[in-house]
Amino acid sequence: MTNCQMIAMKPLRDINKPCLPLLFIVGIIWLFSSCSPKPSLDELKRNVENTLSKTEGDFAIAFKDLTTEETLFINEKETFHAASTMKTPVMIEVYKQAEEGKFSLSDSVEVKNEFKSIVDSSLYSLDKNDDSEFELYNQVGTRKPLSDIVYDMIISSSNLATNIVIDLVDAKNVTATMRQLGANDMLVVRGVEDQKAFEAGLSNTTTAYDLMVIFEKLANGEAVNPEADQQMIAILLDQKFNEIIPAQLPKDVKVAHKTGSITGVQHDSALVILPDGNKYILITLSKNLKDKDAGVAAMANASELIYDYIANK
Repeated sequence: MTNCQMIAMKPLRDINKPCLPLLFIVGIIWLFSSCSPKPSLDELKRNVENTLSKTEGDFAIAFKDLTTEETLFINEKETFHAASTMKTPVMIEVYKQAEEGKFSLSDSVEVKNEFKSIVDSSLYSLDKNDDSEFELYNQVGTRKPLSDIVYDMIISSSNLATNIVIDLVDAKNVTATMRQLGANDMLVVRGVEDQKAFEAGLSNTTTAYDLMVIFEKLANGEAVNPEADQQMIAILLDQKFNEIIPAQLPKDVKVAHKTGSITGVQHDSALVILPDGNKYILITLSKNLKDKDAGVAAMANASELIYDYIANK
């Protein structure tokens, strides 16, 4: 007769007591599952590569855990069209020049829609139908606080706001500041929709590595100064476009980030802040995408894999 069969012969008051062998087996299963090794960084990289490989296109990943300083790189030095990720460097330059006393973020700035091509100084304007933010076009001819224009540039990725700001700070200064911060390959050469410059091959470019560098500087309070950097992070936290890095993360995870997109290109660049205070940088870049939605989903899946790696350590 087995121990479990013997239970049936015991008084009613004992039948709810589990038999010892069952408890032992459950304990062993729990012990082995709780002691099972977490994925290594190499395994994480293979999983991320496998996830991205299912979608036609070229991808780059730069990840850095700011607590352990672990990194994961995939094509991190490959050059990509920066799209709207260049707006974070532009914001940094605004805060830098404000800190230098060249102007104040509370200064009023004219809202205009007339800009000079970097090729021949010919004038061009932006079409609100090609922009992700429309309200600013209705305010052309008025004045707004510089802080509001910078905010629109980041959270709603306003191209009009971007060109107004670049006219103020000068794209050459943006690139020079990026060099000072250690972003050695990023180029910010012009505003948005300068068609003559585009046709001449003059475009803003970046690498995943360089974006990682500047987001780490922001996280550490070293981009401009701790106070200014916290203000910029607060703006990035208000980002309206959340389809990539934050898409599959828990709601209590904060993501201070800037996206970018043009035809065949989808990017996201972020400082991710966990509820326990741990932070990491994640940059996801893509180009030559045949299916935009598939590319976005692949990078969102990669983001989830990296979060799970950090959260389950």
